[in-house]
Amino acid sequence: MKNKKKKKIVWQQYITMILFMIVGAVCGILMVECVDRSSGDQSLYQVFFTLIGLFIGMYAGLIIQIVIHEAGHLFFGLLSGYRFSSFRIFSFMWMKENGKIRLKRFSLAGTGGQCLMSPRDLVDGKIPVILYNLGGSLMNVITGFVFLFLFFVFDSIPILSTEMLMLAVIGFAYAIMNGIPMRMGTVDNDGYNAFALTRNSEAMFAFWVQLKANDLISKGMRLKDMPDEWFCVPTDKEMKNSMIAVRGVFACNRLLDARKFEEADRLMAHLLKIDSGIVGLHRNLLICDRIYVELITENRKEVLDEMLSKEQIKFMKQMKNLLSVLRTSYTYALLCEHDVKKAEQLKMQFEKRAKTYPYPNEVQSEWELMEHAGNVTENE
Repeated sequence: MKNKKKKKIVWQQYITMILFMIVGAVCGILMVECVDRSSGDQSLYQVFFTLIGLFIGMYAGLIIQIVIHEAGHLFFGLLSGYRFSSFRIFSFMWMKENGKIRLKRFSLAGTGGQCLMSPRDLVDGKIPVILYNLGGSLMNVITGFVFLFLFFVFDSIPILSTEMLMLAVIGFAYAIMNGIPMRMGTVDNDGYNAFALTRNSEAMFAFWVQLKANDLISKGMRLKDMPDEWFCVPTDKEMKNSMIAVRGVFACNRLLDARKFEEADRLMAHLLKIDSGIVGLHRNLLICDRIYVELITENRKEVLDEMLSKEQIKFMKQMKNLLSVLRTSYTYALLCEHDVKKAEQLKMQFEKRAKTYPYPNEVQSEWELMEHAGNVTENE
């Protein structure tokens, strides 16, 4: 069952790759046609700079459509009664803090951006979810048609009309990639989330908890201080729903924040063992947390080696700037490799990253876990 599920996810990743290849090919053809249209009275150097400008325009188009996509989530979220929490493009993150919008730095490999909002109160166990989740794709489609119209308007200006057409193509591609339900490696896309939410009232409550918890985290509250009923562990059957599965992951995170290490490890081991809807990002982060717990408790090399698979090592390299990954890497260097110098370097990286991290309460939580690892070393 797990192998079939993994094959399906890989297959869907190939669709994304093929879609980007098609977009690249279409943009390439448009560039060549543009040069053909405008090269009659141009020198070789002018043709070269025209191509360079078009390439820059294509990459600018990718960024523009990412901004448009996240702005779509924001616009349709506000329209649905949600409140602004944070807006991120690449590593630049604007978040609401003490009533003011402040710029922070935060990045997550595999995502170009993210718009998080504070949900309205539940009414009969429900909140509007379709427009918020599909708002990004809708905005890509809307602006795609706008850029298509501008392509015809600026037909007499080859470079400008080509740029408009590339923006339209990229916009429609983003809409397909995010709107059609797919599991895309480490995360689920917007269409998949919307599909999961509309089928299950428990999934909708889990979605509300996820957004509400994020909102409270942004306001300085830690998971361990949030209401117990939000973190009830779903049944194995419920865990097959990707949105409900997040509650299971949050329950593990909360136990770790409360330093209930043995309980957290038992739950993480169980959730990682069963057939569930846990997305790749959360799965790898749970393994990262299990490595930490193993290090500060039994510290068995054979168990650590088993958890540190090639896939997990690759993930931790990709996410090396995440505080939880830095915490585990520091603990591994300290308690397994007994490399104090390396541990100190990782500690310095953590401190540097913590200065610009948007959630001081999470910094405090991770710092306490690192201190706990240091105390384990002293007691050996």
